[in-house]
Formats: sequence, C-alpha cells, structure tokens
Amino acid sequence: MQVRTATPEDAAAIARIYNEGIEDRIATFETQPRTAEDVGGWFDGVHPIVVVTENHEVIAFAATSTYRPRHCYDGIAEFSIYVARSARGRGAGKLALENLIETAEKAGYWKLVSRIFPENKNSLNLVRACGFREVGVYEKHGQLDGIWRDVVIVERLLPNNLLR
Repeated sequence: MQVRTATPEDAAAIARIYNEGIEDRIATFETQPRTAEDVGGWFDGVHPIVVVTENHEVIAFAATSTYRPRHCYDGIAEFSIYVARSARGRGAGKLALENLIETAEKAGYWKLVSRIFPENKNSLNLVRACGFREVGVYEKHGQLDGIWRDVVIVERLLPNNLLR
C-alpha cells in the first residue's frame, strides 16, 4: 500500500468509497450518494486530502474540511476517513490517518476533530491508536433513517503548531 496527496483525478474513487460508507449507515449522517463532481469541490487548496492506493487503485482516503467559519478556528480542521469495503481491516485506514495528521500539521493546523458513532468501534479504535482523545458524547446529535444517533467527539492536538 502507498499513501499520497489526493488530486482532483481521485474524486471518482473517493466518491465510490464514501458512498459505501453512506450505504453502510455506520459512519455518517449523510444519506445521499456523492458524485465525483461533489467530491471535486473538496479540493480547495486549503484542506489536505490523502489517499491510500494498492496496485494503483484508491482503497482509502482521509480528508479535512472546515471546522467552523469563524477566523479564530482557522487552525482547526474536521477530518473524516473511509476505507473501501474490500480493503477494511488491513491497515489502510491507519496509513491514511497517520499521513493526514502529518500533512495537516505541515499545512499549519493545530487541531483535528471529528465525531464518530459509538457503534463504529473500528473507527474509535483507529483514532485512539493514532493519538486522538475522546472529549465527550453529543447525545441525539442527529437523525439517521429516523433514529436519533449519538456521536463521540474526538480531537488531536498537533503540538508543533501550538508553539507558534
């Protein structure tokens, strides 16, 4: 497996993997499939995105996005990570997240945050293994298929950027 910075040419593969996550109903509140054009909008030159490839095929991605629009939060990014069903359990997610952490720190971010469904034990174990801490739980944070869902809030400080 190889990890690299994603390019807009990866948008279709990223959309395919993200859509598997949407279908699985364990990783996102989103319910509408995404197109390559939708994912193309993620490439804003500010928020890092990385992909993991195997045999030249994208099998996982990790992406950052805006945490909040206020200027005081510019150094905080939300992150998400998705692995193709066929590649789960083989380390692609960890490779993607470790590289995203490094890339986000180089880009000047001082913190990464996310929200994870409590039932998504694989993701919770992954973020713990990558140095994230659980901050708390938002109860009934949103509905998915008409059912209220809680989310676990996780964060990781990027210490090199806290020294500035």
